[in-house]
Amino acid sequence: MNFYQVCADAVLVLHFGFVLFVIFGGLLVLRYRRVIWLHLPAAAWGALVEFGNIICPLTSVEDRLRELAGQEAQAGDFISRTILPVMYPAGLTREVQLVLGILVVALNGAVYAWIVSRRRRTRTSS
Repeated sequence: MNFYQVCADAVLVLHFGFVLFVIFGGLLVLRYRRVIWLHLPAAAWGALVEFGNIICPLTSVEDRLRELAGQEAQAGDFISRTILPVMYPAGLTREVQLVLGILVVALNGAVYAWIVSRRRRTRTSS
């Protein structure tokens, strides 16, 4: 394993963590209110990438590092076999991207709506 492959794998793990944060970060806000300032822009970026059919810069960085490592996109190591198929599933169409974007917005919208309603109830009962 060479330096560029390690860097590409690190970018992929970071990217995967970011995607999980975009999807589920609203749940962290329930516990840690200040996370909202990180999650809202991350969720907006995630929705923009899905709805705008934009390639995330982390994907480009990872691809370039894999090229420098002399690898193809799907190598045989653990990260490539386990994380890559989740991040870049076969058959990912524009329609699937839109559905994923809608699910992310709906999930986080529901969490934030619950937070706002809970906050309003707390204010009115005080």
